[in-house]
Amino acid sequence: MKLWCEYAWLGGEQADAGVTIGVQGGKVVSVEPDTRPTDDAERLPGLTVPGFANAHSHAFQRILRGRTHTGRGDFWTWRRQMYSALAGLDPDTYLALATATFAEMAEAGITVVGEFHYVHHAPGGGRYEDPNAMGLAMLEAARRAGIRIALIDTCYLHGGIDTPPDEAQTRFSDGDAEAWAERVDRISGQVDQLSGPAEEPPMARLGAAIHSLRAVDPGSAARVAEWADAHQAPLHAHVSEQPAENETCREAYGATPSELLEAAGATGPRFTAVHATHLEAEDFPRLGQGGVCLCPTTERDLADGIGPARGLLEAGASISIGTDSNAVIDPFEETRAVEMDQRLATGERGVVGCGRLMEIASPAGYRQLGWPEGGRITPGAPADLVTVGFDSVRMAGTARKDPAGSLLFAAGAADVQRVMVAGETIVAEGRHRQVDVADELSASIEAVEENS
Repeated sequence: MKLWCEYAWLGGEQADAGVTIGVQGGKVVSVEPDTRPTDDAERLPGLTVPGFANAHSHAFQRILRGRTHTGRGDFWTWRRQMYSALAGLDPDTYLALATATFAEMAEAGITVVGEFHYVHHAPGGGRYEDPNAMGLAMLEAARRAGIRIALIDTCYLHGGIDTPPDEAQTRFSDGDAEAWAERVDRISGQVDQLSGPAEEPPMARLGAAIHSLRAVDPGSAARVAEWADAHQAPLHAHVSEQPAENETCREAYGATPSELLEAAGATGPRFTAVHATHLEAEDFPRLGQGGVCLCPTTERDLADGIGPARGLLEAGASISIGTDSNAVIDPFEETRAVEMDQRLATGERGVVGCGRLMEIASPAGYRQLGWPEGGRITPGAPADLVTVGFDSVRMAGTARKDPAGSLLFAAGAADVQRVMVAGETIVAEGRHRQVDVADELSASIEAVEENS
């Protein structure tokens, strides 16, 4: 397959014009800038970029959109509302909901998702016949939607420090870290079966997560980190999302969450801290060797605060973006918010810059999810490509003068025209080829409600 792109982002601050891309076996095999279209090449008008990486998602929270955003309250108010939505989820209803949610991501230009998965068991903590039935539903949903998935299987043991899980949280808990590891070992072979041909970049990977230091004690966190290290798997954790998290950790353990994770052997190049909104000064170097996933639309919605992107970048951290609660699925908005929020916090413009924002949108997330070769248009990279049109009211008139800047600061999910994953087109003319996304979202959300 040969594609001729009117513009393509190949790295740096600006897009290149007239780029011909060769694709074979699910990978990019050649890249030629400054070319003219030929008869054997498909023409892609607009700007073609590497697929966006969504490094942090809770697919089930898509059912909350528009329902938990009004009224007064804080993160903890929202959390109670979120737990109340769990009753109708089972492997069948979750499969339908996640398929529609992942297809919505595809239409927005997301080609890989990190699903931070902790709804493992039946209501009340009962076990399904296959204890990984819910995780397998996530893997199948991504397959049906056509996107890559890192199933970030999450250890969640406690309702709070020294507090047993409440009735809703029993669905999340395996009881202890050893039982968590045994269950995850069981699903690892099933993930391998979905990975695809050995010569191609895999479609599915397995990662691990420590939900938080509120939900996982330091000793259990060390066991999760040990499992991730033994399997060379990505390791993620919610870190310092709320000031109360820092306060309770200091009261119980005399340390910040980042300090506890470092002592547990969790931090390092394969580790990604999610949110990291309320870090203390000594925490920045602890996270600087790994990644941080910021989720600006969720952090705004829950009144969490502004992630300290400048300090993290200065410490050497790799920043990615995530849709988290999926109240908004728009990687353009998440990406530009990293810069825009820093403008609010610092009183300066251009804190992050276009080239780095493109790194945040794609390569950083691919690395943090276990595809270090992804997120770039270069020979050997996965052929995961997104083409954004220039003809909408958002892009018309200026996009060809500065394609990358227009994409980052003006475009939205509705501007995505074509999405390719592993060399297969899954979105054409802005619509998913296999899933009627709006109808499937409506039907699946209604099914969850009826099952409650």
